[in-house]
Amino acid sequence: MRHGKKFNHLGRKTAHRKAMLANMACSLIEHKRINTTLAKAKAVRQFVEPLITKSKADTTHNRRVVFSYLRDKYAVTELFREVATKVADRPGGYLRIIKLGNRQGDNADMAMVELVDYNELYNPNSKKKKSTRRRGGKKKSEAVVTPPVTETKVSEEEE
Repeated sequence: MRHGKKFNHLGRKTAHRKAMLANMACSLIEHKRINTTLAKAKAVRQFVEPLITKSKADTTHNRRVVFSYLRDKYAVTELFREVATKVADRPGGYLRIIKLGNRQGDNADMAMVELVDYNELYNPNSKKKKSTRRRGGKKKSEAVVTPPVTETKVSEEEE
């Protein structure tokens, strides 16, 4: 019976599951985006989001707590420096899971997990990219001003 089992065990023993989630979380923090199965993606979201919330308050205690989960000092440093400053005003929901379809070999549901604030395509509050012009024409502000043409009268004798 599975009374009170609230999270997915992912078919692994406890030590293997914790090590796998720690490795996936470190890869996610380092690369900002990873591809994995849908079940692992949901497990990683439950694993990482509390750590990102802890990283907002940069204290020695929080760093040690996060290090006990991640076991990688470079990932902890990047989480507290770069990721925490980017998500400082966000109240939660730091990760996005996008379904990718099924894997070729075993038909497993695949998903992409990414940090929300690092994707410029889906982030509506980010700075808008300057539109590029595809034609070679000049813009109005850069148009070359030509001097006015003065009419010269040609006399009939010169013709």
